[in-house]
Amino acid sequence: MADYEHLLVKNEGDTVRITMNRPQRRNSLTEEHLRELLDAFETAGRSDATGIVLAGEGKAFSSGHDFGDVAGRDLAGVRDLLRLCTTVMRTIEDVPQVVIARVHATAWAAGCQLVASCDLAVAAESATFALPGGKGGWFCHTPAVPVARNIGRKRLMEMALTGDAVDAATAADWGLVNYAVADDELDARVDDLLARATRGSRFSKAVGKQTLHAQLDRPEADAYAIAVEVMASMSQSPGAREGMASFLDKRHPEWTD
Repeated sequence: MADYEHLLVKNEGDTVRITMNRPQRRNSLTEEHLRELLDAFETAGRSDATGIVLAGEGKAFSSGHDFGDVAGRDLAGVRDLLRLCTTVMRTIEDVPQVVIARVHATAWAAGCQLVASCDLAVAAESATFALPGGKGGWFCHTPAVPVARNIGRKRLMEMALTGDAVDAATAADWGLVNYAVADDELDARVDDLLARATRGSRFSKAVGKQTLHAQLDRPEADAYAIAVEVMASMSQSPGAREGMASFLDKRHPEWTD
């Protein structure tokens, strides 16, 4: 892994832990920070890791875009910044590994977008989530895209129009995160969920994740067309063959992929 100015990246067995490390700026997302996130996820995606944990250092998971990096840009410059941010979010969805957000504090605006873009998320009870542009001057248009696909229309409208923060328990109830847990249980629950979500054939899991993202929010007929073809093709993979053979032979599977 490369050395980064705004990130801490560690390899721990089959897991890559990417920690945003701009605590003095509440892990706000400058262009440089976003480019480092993109590089870290692309690098992790090419690795043999099975899981990625995204976390934040300090008093915030991420407070969203850094207005100091936005205010001086013209229209083309802001558009480029938002397109870069979108590329980061789509890369989180596209990498073959399971990605879990470890949310310990505020996840606002594009920080909330990061949480919504991860495959899974666990939040400490002290965490809060918001799309604060609704009570300011710059509406949270792009953060609302993945948030809507997590929580549904009416709840999105409440978050986006009021700009009010919701607590971790509400975020879990609405589907923005998988679990809200006591602060001192956060790491244990993240590791437990990651272990459960990464077991089995690595190749099968990677294709499975990417296919889920491909069919979500499509019309049912289109979703079935995608799922049928991928599932049929994957029946010929080593993982599927071993999974079926081990079941029929009543033995533990031996994954080679």
